[in-house]
Amino acid sequence: MHIANPEVASVFSQVADLLEIRGDNPFRIRAYRNAARTINNLPGSIETMVDEKRDLEELPGIGADLAGKIAEIVHTGTCSVREALRREMPSTVQELLRVPGLGPKRVRRLYGERHIQTLEQLQQAARAGQIADVPGFGKRIEQRILQALEARLKKKPRISIAEAERAAQSLMAYLKAYAGTKQVEVGGSYRRRQETVGDLDILASASNPAQLIAHFARFDGVARMQAQGRTRASAVLRQGLQVDLRAVADVSFGAALHYFTGSKAHNIAVRMLAQEKGWKLNEYGLFSGMRRIAGETEESVFKALGLPYIEPELRENRGEIAAAKAGTLPRLIELSDLKGDLHAHTTASDGQNSLREMALAARRLGFSYLGITDHASRPGAPHSLDADGLARQMDEIDRLNAELTGITLLKGIEVDIEEHGRLALPDAVLERLDLVIGAVHSHFALSKERQTERIMRAMDHPCFSMLAHPSGRLIGERDAYAVDMPRIIGHAKRRACHLELDAQPQRLDLNDIYCRMAKEEGVLLGIDSDAHGTAGFGDLRFGIGQARRGWLEKTDVLNALPLERLRKQLQMKPGGREP
Repeated sequence: MHIANPEVASVFSQVADLLEIRGDNPFRIRAYRNAARTINNLPGSIETMVDEKRDLEELPGIGADLAGKIAEIVHTGTCSVREALRREMPSTVQELLRVPGLGPKRVRRLYGERHIQTLEQLQQAARAGQIADVPGFGKRIEQRILQALEARLKKKPRISIAEAERAAQSLMAYLKAYAGTKQVEVGGSYRRRQETVGDLDILASASNPAQLIAHFARFDGVARMQAQGRTRASAVLRQGLQVDLRAVADVSFGAALHYFTGSKAHNIAVRMLAQEKGWKLNEYGLFSGMRRIAGETEESVFKALGLPYIEPELRENRGEIAAAKAGTLPRLIELSDLKGDLHAHTTASDGQNSLREMALAARRLGFSYLGITDHASRPGAPHSLDADGLARQMDEIDRLNAELTGITLLKGIEVDIEEHGRLALPDAVLERLDLVIGAVHSHFALSKERQTERIMRAMDHPCFSMLAHPSGRLIGERDAYAVDMPRIIGHAKRRACHLELDAQPQRLDLNDIYCRMAKEEGVLLGIDSDAHGTAGFGDLRFGIGQARRGWLEKTDVLNALPLERLRKQLQMKPGGREP
């Protein structure tokens, strides 16, 4: 049995959830959550590490006990702790955690005080007004739960782009390993780098298509086959993701890839161009009558229609065809364009790696700078830096900058924006920093007007550099708070400050629409990993995908600037004046 990193991490996440629902020791819960994050972010296979008998205790946050459980999960697919916890409570209780706004603590109250075990019982109780008086809820939360449940029933299940990538890469490697395979590509929303993916559309060409289809059916990750023919098959993977594989002829591969990449609106617009010329475009090629004009590659199809190649991320029928005709398509940002990362955490707050380890990892990636922005919150808040702690960290950064070559650490902080717009650190401390990132971490339920004014007041602070994860959403878990984002973008332009595109795949915040709006307003965006460990830098590729969907170019991105230009940009005053 093959088991992937996300599956091992998922077991630990479930253990942590079940422990929290039970009301267990918070330190034990945190240990499982940290272990899940470590395994999810590993660049290599945890299964391979176990098979090679490597020392798992070298991994951040993994001790002997957790190392033993990892081996148990790799060998059996589960662990005794999870199974024991599952026996303590109905399996349906965990389903409640999938409702936006319901964390383990609230689920514990619902289960303990209202005996709610299923989504159906939760919906009935919310409709009957029986949730509002449960401690920690209230009428507004009850209404949001009901709305989320009703929206959930209407939606087709989707997974994050990161989960889809792991499944796609594993399956692509398996298909490419078949001797008769010539070409393999994934299309659909995955190729367009959408935030979430409903299924995978895979195209392949092979010397013997029927044998390739049979090879696909033997993939270890397949839970069940839904259909299997000579040139196509449909399967559901173990994590519930549907995969459709189509074997196509080499001569049609480009046309098929364009067709199955979509979007539907883009495809219709391109087909209309073909029709205007009296031609026909479908997944088999571009035809004039029975004569094939193009189709072997996507480039050949676009060229025949008088267009330059249009990158997959732009194919949403949002002006890309008009731009292609006019020769004004953007030259989209690449991961290699980034000179550094402006949002990263260390063990000084809730990170997994030390300041030195983060610096060295950033240098290995070829970055010339790294913004260290640990959390600062209200006095006494856990996993955060107070003014004294931040001062000590700044001294440590000075020592490392004097010692290390090839990387410069920027002194920064991720500081809470309080309810009325105040930054939760004294001005005397903020003034010593290179980078002040303001973030909303509380009071998500404010009205749109109050939330917008709150953020704009924070942006007015003379030390404010950038707004972190501007909408506050967690994809599939928490909706964006109500905020007038066009006003925020306009205010950032007036204030000469910046907005973040948080690359964590559960955030991808800003969304692509607002990325493009910021570009049009001339507001530079920071594409940041928000890394809580060295492996977190890998999330930058998801941020790049989002940025490309937002038409961003190198010149639109703050951390594509070299260090000296970055420093000047961060010190810019309203009206575009340097200090």
